[in-house]
Amino acid sequence: MHISPSTKRLLIGILSGLVALVLLAFAVFQWKRQQLLTYALGEVKAKVERKYPVIMTLGPARFAGFKTVEIAGLSIVPAAAPTDTLLTARRLQAGLSVRSLFAGRPVFSDIEVITARLTARKTRKTDNFGFLIKKQKASAVPRDTTKGTNYGVALNQVLETAFDNVPGEASFKDFVVSYDSPRHTALLRMPQLVIEDGDISGRLSANIDSVVNELGISGHIEPGDYALTARVFGVGGSVQLPYVPRRFGALVSFDTVLVRLDSKDFDNDDTGGQLTVRGSVAARNFSLYHPKLAANEIEVKRGSMDFVATLGRGRVALEKGSQITVNKIVLYPEISVRMKPSQAVTINVTSAETQANDFFESLPTGIFDEVQGTQGTGTLTYRMSGSLDMARVDSLKFDSSLKGKNFKLTNFGQENLDKLNTAFRHTVYNDRGDSVRTFTVGPPNPDFVPYNDVSPYLIHAITTAEDPRFFTHKGFMEKAFVKSAIQNIKEKRFARGGSTLSMQLVKNVFLTRQKTVARKVQEALMVWLIENTRLASKQRMFEVYLNIIEWGPSKYRWPSGKRGVYGVKDAALFYYGKRPSELNLSESLYLASIIPKPKYSRYSFDAYGGLRRSTRYFFRLIADIMATRGLISNADRENLPYTLALNGPARQYMSFAARPDTTRTIMASDSSQFEPLNLIDLLNTGAAAPDAGINSGAADVPPGKEPR
Repeated sequence: MHISPSTKRLLIGILSGLVALVLLAFAVFQWKRQQLLTYALGEVKAKVERKYPVIMTLGPARFAGFKTVEIAGLSIVPAAAPTDTLLTARRLQAGLSVRSLFAGRPVFSDIEVITARLTARKTRKTDNFGFLIKKQKASAVPRDTTKGTNYGVALNQVLETAFDNVPGEASFKDFVVSYDSPRHTALLRMPQLVIEDGDISGRLSANIDSVVNELGISGHIEPGDYALTARVFGVGGSVQLPYVPRRFGALVSFDTVLVRLDSKDFDNDDTGGQLTVRGSVAARNFSLYHPKLAANEIEVKRGSMDFVATLGRGRVALEKGSQITVNKIVLYPEISVRMKPSQAVTINVTSAETQANDFFESLPTGIFDEVQGTQGTGTLTYRMSGSLDMARVDSLKFDSSLKGKNFKLTNFGQENLDKLNTAFRHTVYNDRGDSVRTFTVGPPNPDFVPYNDVSPYLIHAITTAEDPRFFTHKGFMEKAFVKSAIQNIKEKRFARGGSTLSMQLVKNVFLTRQKTVARKVQEALMVWLIENTRLASKQRMFEVYLNIIEWGPSKYRWPSGKRGVYGVKDAALFYYGKRPSELNLSESLYLASIIPKPKYSRYSFDAYGGLRRSTRYFFRLIADIMATRGLISNADRENLPYTLALNGPARQYMSFAARPDTTRTIMASDSSQFEPLNLIDLLNTGAAAPDAGINSGAADVPPGKEPR
């Protein structure tokens, strides 16, 4: 086909015109697109400033690609404090739909923030970030301030603020967050944090209140559903929880924690609102240390909690449906805490029926070290319930039980509990933890005294004063424990012990003097094992108790070279120069009276060598109960002398100086190994029924006010 020159010129002209038209259209498009971008960013700025009291400044913006926008700088400053910059970013990139831009509804995606700084500050009066938290809508119902803070509203505001401001697609590079207040400081450095289709991944360096952690983060978030799954793990080591060391003096760490928030429901009811959150928390290699909890770190290899929690005005609760798993032990807790009008707590915990070996293998290390390795057959189930209202402390209720089904011990742990039935070596320590003396508890020791060679007066005096139901209970007296707890709470100190003789025995034979929660818990479990498997008879347990108890000054040195007054034979010789079988009623009552604080026995006498009023009162009280229960005759009671003949070495240690009279429990504790139960009023001497309460003890009777 032949094209004439004129036709060629025409075609070239048409094509040139089309190219020019396209170029012109493209130029117009680019100009218009840039114009629309500037307008869109202006609208974004206006929208932000309408929603929050801030001044938002955006740097020059341009298209770095067909759908990529680049902004050279961003700053957000609170309007109330123009010099206090909250957020800066050196550069931002984002995807922008051209269609949405020309439609007047720009949609940004794939946001990338590069070199950003979020600086939050708080003083005692103001802060530069409080405006970000959603405020509760005004309620038509007047606020009742007597019921306290609404924790549901507070947490709901935090959750909504956090989830509503999470972008669907975002990448943060070199993002630094800092917080400074009079009480706390925090510095978070994120080399990179990526959110893509709700998936989260990144690294984080955190310094919070001088606690430094290197963290890895992964998970998924659904902002519209308020759902989150986040895995936080240590990089190069475990993660130490901040705030806890400063606030509670404790150390908490873990290797990995998985947090899941499934849903939240906020009910704006007449109380101002109640929030229900459902989710779970799981940790691997969880560790907790506090000197009052345990001497060593408490460790759980694997633990988790599925929770249904409700928060309202002055109330937080863990509801039915929650579950706690500690290794292989599963617990079902229901806990309610109320802060106003008075502090109150209610708790109910039940465990699933657990195979005995799984139960012992699952016990946290650091608490149950002495029973680690214990094995048995059958199953175990634990139940605990309690309630306390601080406005009515006397209403305290507590019940705890461990039930065995076909349970039988097949192997002992670190401590052989069966040694109670044999002669064994025993070491006693002073208050500083130094070894004072080691001796054999059993017939090979010439100082050992069999149960039948001890005066019945002493046996009955000790059990009446310390643990009147020792020969019938199974190691515990919960109602007595409750009465002790009530007095301790009221006096805000350890005013009265709650240990039975079984618990005192276990503590001294198998454990230490450390006053920790772990020791008490382990003590309770070991007592349960001994008492419920009938590992040792009550007579044998009391026999061992009588032969190891501290009864005088640890510094006293006998002619044979041994130190201290330990055991009933030492006590009878030290105070009276007698054998244990020869002790009379008054001598036995005196020995029973000084068991809680043997080092204070030297202050039991007045300036004339007679018994002080408080000691005489103890004599009368215990003797009356012994007579009522038929443990002594009426003649013994009527002829009870209130004098003692100290014919042993003890006389040189006694203080006969005039001192203000006091009761035995007012004196400061000498950290002796015994925490008496003082269960005098359990003996049907005015109490409603056996186990209805415990004796208030001499501490409840002011000097000079004892009944005649």
